[in-house]
Amino acid sequence: MDKYELVTRNTVEIVTEDELKSVLSQPEMSVYAGYEPSGEIHLGHLVTINKLMDLREAGFKIKVLLADLHAFLNQKGTMEEVRELAEYNRRCFEAVGLKGKNVEFVMGTDIQLNPDYQLDVLKLAQQITLNRATRSMNEVGRNMDAPHVSQMVYPIMQMVDIAKLNVDVALGGIDQRKIHMLAREYLPTIGEKAPLCMHTPIINGLNGKKMSSSEGNYISVADSEDAIRKKMKKAFCPPETEENPVLQVLKYHVFPRMDIVPLNRPEKFGGNREFSSYEECESAYAAGEIHAADLKGMTADGLVEVLAEARDYMNQ
Repeated sequence: MDKYELVTRNTVEIVTEDELKSVLSQPEMSVYAGYEPSGEIHLGHLVTINKLMDLREAGFKIKVLLADLHAFLNQKGTMEEVRELAEYNRRCFEAVGLKGKNVEFVMGTDIQLNPDYQLDVLKLAQQITLNRATRSMNEVGRNMDAPHVSQMVYPIMQMVDIAKLNVDVALGGIDQRKIHMLAREYLPTIGEKAPLCMHTPIINGLNGKKMSSSEGNYISVADSEDAIRKKMKKAFCPPETEENPVLQVLKYHVFPRMDIVPLNRPEKFGGNREFSSYEECESAYAAGEIHAADLKGMTADGLVEVLAEARDYMNQ
């Protein structure tokens, strides 16, 4: 796999591809992704984490913003609570392999309370309408039927994060797109460069609905082997390939981290098989060559292997 293919796999949008080709020609490259502190780091978060590991392999320096102040503004808890969660999340990121000399973790409050940072926030606040700020938050904010003023500050701060971290690429789920587009439009007005933006998909929860803590429809990176197998056994797995949560787990979590993914089953049900690509596996499922129960078992086996080091790390 060449560098461009590695960098762009499992993304839904690059803004823009020409800019990416230019960045890839640089001797040094950097990318940032920000995460609001969360009680559990689950497969939804892991989509962008896997992408960061692809980018690290391609030679990028990784900057992870542990967005404690953003979480506070978005009504996720007190500053003490979100700061504690941020430290726990850092251990989760390290557990799944996001660590090493080219990975830097930055606590939001370590840069966001700086006077120069706050002045840039105010400069941008003069230019961005309340309507644009609200629209940019609709996918990521809580209780957006009655948003608070603090949530209007949130996207502007995220724009300034990109500038102050001095990165080439802003990475996020596709739900971050509107905020990233604001950054491309308005950062140059305060003398900062417009970032290249890279977006990954938002995957479904195990029940086929939006993944969320309240639904309990996720697998955490800290889940036990037994918990992973039980959750996957109950997962929604329709005959269709589109929006199939089990296939999504294979595509975004198992195949990127395993060269060969085995399917183990009795001879009377077709015997064992091996797949070297997600596309090959999806085609076999679509053709009826793999039963849903076998697909779920195969996916559980792969996840157990992929997350083995994370479980060991979290239990230290």
